[in-house]
Amino acid sequence: MDLGSFLQPDLILEDSVLTLTPEIVQTYGLKGLVLDVDETLVPFTVMEVSPELRAWIEKMRQFVDLWLVSNNLSEARIGGIARSLDLPYYLGAGKPSRRKIRSALEQMNLPVHQVGMVGDRLFTDVLAGNRLGMFTVLVEPIVHPGVAVRKHPIRNIEVLISEFLGASIKPKQHRVTKLHKPSDK
Repeated sequence: MDLGSFLQPDLILEDSVLTLTPEIVQTYGLKGLVLDVDETLVPFTVMEVSPELRAWIEKMRQFVDLWLVSNNLSEARIGGIARSLDLPYYLGAGKPSRRKIRSALEQMNLPVHQVGMVGDRLFTDVLAGNRLGMFTVLVEPIVHPGVAVRKHPIRNIEVLISEFLGASIKPKQHRVTKLHKPSDK
């Protein structure tokens, strides 16, 4: 498998994680989600979750097991967010390392193809999930309202490199871009 394939998300949402619905998850046969935290669930500088995120978590937990896996090393921040959502978590994951994601998968006790890796970054979240054979979901970053107009230079560079390597990443093209179902892997 070439690097471009490892950077290819299975599903691309043109909006935040909040647009990932139980219907979408059920369409792909997912029973669990491993969620990135920084800019996937909350802006990087925010310590508390929004009411919208809390409602989304409560709705999704009725359909799938949820785990947080973050590269962030701050126990105070990531642990606080996880506890406020009553979710298990790992911090300091070092994605695209698979070690802590694999541990979350073991705790979920689900087949890897039934768990989605959800994140806003290609070279960490998508790459790690694809390396494990997970269903990968790329979402648009959630940023602090005061800096919502900023560009995402690292993400933009990742998209350019990914497309150069053969991945088909077209942010903002469609609400959901269905590239293939888990059974197609």
